[in-house]
Formats: sequence, structure tokens, C-alpha cells
Amino acid sequence: MIKTYHPEFLTATILDSKHLLDEDFKGIIINCMDWLVTNKRCKIYGFVIMPNHIHLLWKIEDGFDRANVQGALLSHTAHLFKKKLSVHNPKMLASHRVNLSDRSFQFWQRDCMVKECWSEYFLEEKLNYMHQNPLQEHWRLSDLPEKYYWSSASFYIRGTSPFSFLTHYKD
Repeated sequence: MIKTYHPEFLTATILDSKHLLDEDFKGIIINCMDWLVTNKRCKIYGFVIMPNHIHLLWKIEDGFDRANVQGALLSHTAHLFKKKLSVHNPKMLASHRVNLSDRSFQFWQRDCMVKECWSEYFLEEKLNYMHQNPLQEHWRLSDLPEKYYWSSASFYIRGTSPFSFLTHYKD
């Protein structure tokens, strides 16, 4: 039986909410999302990458398993984070060392939050939440949603985006 999914709102957080996601690491996440879409694993309707977490509105493509697609995103980015830190910041890499039977380093918290979007209203609510996230008082990363580069806000507000992998949720 082929699995099918509704659009989903996913939140993935860096272990211990560390502010790991600088410009380079955000770029790694963008490249991985682009690969997932190019290889028809999912459609990405919206996203925001914050200093310590990401939010995605996506739909896993028919025939793929969420665990595999989500796992590809998180494990591939973690592998590249480790590789980059081992060369450029071994001290920060050491702060992500864990003593687990299946890994020596951990970047993402286990158990991402995933909520299925059963209605257009709920999906739009989550999209708005994501786009407003950089404007929150404790972040102050931007004064307008569409000015925050690491987000799909400009795609929805201005109709332009540097991220070609985005699909409008109504398409």
C-alpha cells in the first residue's frame, strides 16, 4: 500500500537549543531541502530557519515514508554540520559530543514536532506563525517578514524568492 500524507508542520530544534545555525549552517539546510525537492521526496510550502530551530510546511510525496524523508533531512545536515565543525570549530563540535550507542555527536533533538495540516486555515495559521517568528521580541532578526532572508515569507508576500524549491501551498 502506498503511503500518502497531508501537508505537515514540522519543527526541528538543535540539541539543548544551542544557537548553532549561523549563515553557513542555514545554507546547509537550504541545500538539503533543495535536494529533497529536486529528488521528489517532498514539496516544501514554507519554512523559516532560526538560530536554534527550523519550521517547515511540507508534504511528503506519495510512496515515501516520513521517517526516511525527515531522517534524510536531519541526518544529512548533521553529518555536514559535524564535517564543517571538525575543520573550522573543533571546540564547538566537542560541545555536541554525546555518549550514545548509535552516535558520538548529536545536533538535532530527537522527536521533532510534527502536526498534520488538516485544513487550509490551520496551514495558513502555521505559515503566518513561521513568517512572524523572526520578528518576535526575543529574536528581533528582522522588522518585516519578507526581509528575513532565511524564510519563505518573500515568496508569499512579494512573489519572489531566492529558493526555487518552494511550491505555493495552493498549487
